[in-house]
Amino acid sequence: MKHKDMLKEHKRYITSLNTFPKILRYNAAHWPNDVAMREKEFGIWNEFTWKDYHHRVEWMALGLTHLGIQKGETIALLGDNRPEWVWGEIAAHAMGCYSLGVYQDSMHEEVAFLLNHSKASVVIAEDEEQCDKLLELGDDVPTLKYIVYCDPKGMRKYDDERLIDIEDLYRMGRDYESMHHDHYDQMVDATDPEEISIYCTTSGTTSRPKIVLLNSGNFIEHCCSYLRADPRQAGDNYVSVLPLPWIMEQVYVVGQSLISRQIVNFVEEQETMMADLREIGPNFVLLAPRVWEGILADVQARMMDSTRLKRWIFEFSLNRAAKALDKGKKSFLAEVLLNKALKDRLGFSFLTSAATGGAAMGPDTFRFFQSIGVPLRQLYGQTEMAGAYTIHEETDVDYDSVGVAFDTANLKVINADDQGLGEVVSKTVGMFKGYLNDQDSYDEDVKDGWMHTGDAGYFKDNGHLVVIDRIKDLAKTSNGLQFSPQYIENKLKFSSFIGEAVILGKARPYLSAILCIRYSIVSKWAEQAGYAFTNYTNLSTLPEVYEKLMSEVEKVNETLPEAQKIRKFVLLYKELDADDGELTRTRKVRRGVIADKYGDIIDSIYQGDEHVDVDTMITFQDGSKTRIHTQLKVANVLPVDDFEHSEIDNAVTSDTRIAS
Repeated sequence: MKHKDMLKEHKRYITSLNTFPKILRYNAAHWPNDVAMREKEFGIWNEFTWKDYHHRVEWMALGLTHLGIQKGETIALLGDNRPEWVWGEIAAHAMGCYSLGVYQDSMHEEVAFLLNHSKASVVIAEDEEQCDKLLELGDDVPTLKYIVYCDPKGMRKYDDERLIDIEDLYRMGRDYESMHHDHYDQMVDATDPEEISIYCTTSGTTSRPKIVLLNSGNFIEHCCSYLRADPRQAGDNYVSVLPLPWIMEQVYVVGQSLISRQIVNFVEEQETMMADLREIGPNFVLLAPRVWEGILADVQARMMDSTRLKRWIFEFSLNRAAKALDKGKKSFLAEVLLNKALKDRLGFSFLTSAATGGAAMGPDTFRFFQSIGVPLRQLYGQTEMAGAYTIHEETDVDYDSVGVAFDTANLKVINADDQGLGEVVSKTVGMFKGYLNDQDSYDEDVKDGWMHTGDAGYFKDNGHLVVIDRIKDLAKTSNGLQFSPQYIENKLKFSSFIGEAVILGKARPYLSAILCIRYSIVSKWAEQAGYAFTNYTNLSTLPEVYEKLMSEVEKVNETLPEAQKIRKFVLLYKELDADDGELTRTRKVRRGVIADKYGDIIDSIYQGDEHVDVDTMITFQDGSKTRIHTQLKVANVLPVDDFEHSEIDNAVTSDTRIAS
């Protein structure tokens, strides 16, 4: 469909079908038997048509109405990606309530904070595990009236009067509908696109997450502009694997699926994601950079297990494909030898588009997937702007950039230096209306109608936006060198052996790093080499592992200016974890937490110590604890005593755009 025709088609959603319940009702009336969703359970894909989808939403809305839930209350959704999650959100909107997604792996304190902050009266919870969190909060959430659980397994032992089986809620809704035939349609007709309907949490990289206020009218119009930039067709398959509370999953699973009628598929478990994805063969997929990095690491690990001939074919084909890509072409030989089989193995054979967003992706990882024929594009946006508002055009992919703006978005860079590097500010049709109970933060972030993103970036000559890092994360060494930790970290994570990296050097004389091994890869490598180990901590201290990681760091150093090379590193005794506050729920590093929590390790690196003694307790998700007593080696990659000021000065003048 041409851009002009799509504009005409999308006017209907802006003028009349301008809320989620209205679009759903329209789809159910016009395509009742078309598949809208699939969910895999016990190895079987269960299908739900648009008629099924609409009925579940209607029954939930009327059931909650029967229970006394009124317009203006908050309905929270807690659990993994499931159809009931989406049905609950749209039911909330049909009732004139607010929907609030809570990350399924949130700890008790996080859940309590969000429910209290939003004054949630209902939580639609996935299963016993999520209900346990809510019940253990006791009276800490006084506004909570009902807990609707979707999976009855293990729930018979509970007698809390707030608990309701979702099947009982459906029954209440059907009974209510039989007595009030037109009530649901009246509620849907009354939904107002200008009213706030979506509560969406920010990632909270520096503090507790804020709750962003969005209305469905602007959200739908924003989704339409996205679809004009990256079109979908009715019946296209999308596999939902990223958390539904994240704004981008809301865009695809709720907004775009309703507008374009693409089929949303829910995997059985996160562990079965790749197998389930291969069964579906999606036309589009959105994965976070860490997931793409994990897929790449798995491919590299499998090649470690293969024969010498297969490894040679892999490297040969990859090089041929990359060289052809540089010329804007495809390598037929690489397609035959590698790409076709590899894409089939990954479930990517039918992709017409793929995306990554939520954090920066390293150019090397981006280039790998483009080389094997995955039509990957980078996105950029914020929760406050209803998600992404830039994307690469199909024939204009730039590995260093995040693409160009949608037709309803405006971008500019302010307070730029003489090289054009400044703060990215934006304005889009999907722009938020405020933060819940936090006018001061809104006034700080939005000035003269422009959202100040806090990101440092610049425009290339081709019009593409390049985002370097968070402005607050850009750092300077004690010698005055400005550097982007994120840029170097992404280069390090291209190695399949490195799971996470934190670059140090702010107000220090040189750069160093805290690295976390990628356990699945390093353990396989160690087993093949015959090295004995017992667990993650033990493996990360092996001298042979240090030697291997040393070689990986040296490879990255070869691509960096002299002043930005990593001179020392340590291998952390554990993985960074969101439950420990070290990462956000969208897997971004909380640098302030790292600096405080591992301050003694950082000090030891820069004091010239050869080892760091560690004696600490770590807490697992089930609440159990274990004591870690180990010694971390400080690995010296490059000498630091000859790191002269003149070298720094030269690096600053020749590298003003942070090595991008």
